[in-house]
Amino acid sequence: MRARGWVEGVMAALALLMLAGCKATPPGRLETAAMTSAKHRIFVGNRKEKNPLAATLETIDEGKEAFGHYCVACHGKDGQNTGVPFTMSPPAPLLTSRAVQDYTDGQLKWVIDYGIWPSGMPGSKGTLSDEEIWSIVVFLRHLPPAGSVGEPEMYTH
Repeated sequence: MRARGWVEGVMAALALLMLAGCKATPPGRLETAAMTSAKHRIFVGNRKEKNPLAATLETIDEGKEAFGHYCVACHGKDGQNTGVPFTMSPPAPLLTSRAVQDYTDGQLKWVIDYGIWPSGMPGSKGTLSDEEIWSIVVFLRHLPPAGSVGEPEMYTH
């Protein structure tokens, strides 16, 4: 009888250790740096593709318009998650962050075209035209200050 209790205790302890090993923790600085580098150099394509649209006020406004139709639900009107009432896992990055702004224009277009699985970022190829996507890229380079354009209307009613 005693041996059976000891074996059950050991099994329970092993089960607890295995569960503790499954605990998710935020990545450390080294892991984050390694993944950011891999995304920028390996996983996200179009590194050398150039944006054919100039950064004019008209193009920025066109990008803001397209962004307003397709991107605000997750990124807010300012690209900095202002007014987004839900939490995603992983959270949508601030589009003003170095992690996003360090992508080339071609890479940003690639992300908008194909999305990032399993992050929740959908691909828009076939939904948005190339010109709309390129104009969004221009807008992303000229985002307004956080909170300066208010919350998306879909959340304020």
